[in-house]
Amino acid sequence: MARSIGRYTGPVREWLIDNKWVTLGTVASLVVILLYLIGLLTTYSPPIFERSIGSGISTLASYLSDHVVTCLIPAFFIAGGISAFISQASVLKYFSARTKKYISYSIASVSGVILAVCSCTVIPLFTGIYKRGAGIGPSTTFLFAGPAINVLAIFYTANALGYDLGIARAVSAVLMSIVVGLTMALIFRKEEKSNRPMMLFQDENKRHIGWTVLFFALMVGILVILTAGYIPMLTRVIIAYMLTIAVGVVLIFKYEKKEVKIWGRETWDLTLKIFPVLVIGTFGTGILAYFIPPDIISPLMGSNSIFSTFSASVIGAILYMPTLLEVPIIGEIFGYSTGAMSPGAALSLLLAGPSLSLPNMIVITRVMGIKRTSVYVVTVVILSTIAGFIYGNLMAVL
Repeated sequence: MARSIGRYTGPVREWLIDNKWVTLGTVASLVVILLYLIGLLTTYSPPIFERSIGSGISTLASYLSDHVVTCLIPAFFIAGGISAFISQASVLKYFSARTKKYISYSIASVSGVILAVCSCTVIPLFTGIYKRGAGIGPSTTFLFAGPAINVLAIFYTANALGYDLGIARAVSAVLMSIVVGLTMALIFRKEEKSNRPMMLFQDENKRHIGWTVLFFALMVGILVILTAGYIPMLTRVIIAYMLTIAVGVVLIFKYEKKEVKIWGRETWDLTLKIFPVLVIGTFGTGILAYFIPPDIISPLMGSNSIFSTFSASVIGAILYMPTLLEVPIIGEIFGYSTGAMSPGAALSLLLAGPSLSLPNMIVITRVMGIKRTSVYVVTVVILSTIAGFIYGNLMAVL
């Protein structure tokens, strides 16, 4: 029996191998939860146990009731549509060092929205384009922008933590990604000049761009309407229903049945990868938030000073946070929702956190080398600190 298990090469084992960083993060989370339970059992105190579990359940229930139907479900369908209807090849082929800079950096800086990649999938994509001959500037712009401008995370941030922070995250991430890439290209300009021509990806996408734009405009319209709390619920439901019918008409008359099935599979695949981790992580953050009082966070990240935003950037760079989990971590554990964490520190962590982590740095080092990786990490931390400092102080004035 043991021998047959050892030779098993089924879809579950393949998924675990392909998503090793998701698996590692899940296992680490389970170990933390196990240690927590062991600690509770060895020093059992019914009130502490009940209150901490109650805090976890309350946090999970609040996030699910407030954000799943109106935000996450439409966002999952949008992300699935991006994966199904927009060819990655049509984007990645513009990352060559010989491509005009305004083209390569513009596309790389919004690649997170176009490709809908998360922190666990951006590394293989980055490795592929970098080894194919892409310039280090556009490559590192893509490396940062991929997870930083993930369409799911942007919508979830705006809906859960406020539209001002969501917009600031999106704008700052785009601008930061360009500055990161230009900095890397300037420091390692000899490599840029000697870079070999990039091997082009094949692009078989023949769809008319107009219908694709219309499809995504309708889908984003559904998301915006459902999250517009100032509009009465009945009105929102009616408008969303009409937009859904319009989406159905576009799919029936302009897309093949096979493409629609691929969209469904991509949406379901994203949901299976992200939603269970989000549920477990949100529950865990609620438990941890019970044990981390605001007076611990406030001195460290409670102001918009350089020290607070730098501290948030460093913490974000070290922590491993699965996609979307940075939102409840910032909102509950670090206390942004209660005012313990400042807006500037929150933005710094949102910028550095999704793009960097210790496992992420180790893998990038194996691809680019320790010198380039060190410059990349330091650049991201410094720019995240500055962006958070500027945003926090602007919000204080406004």
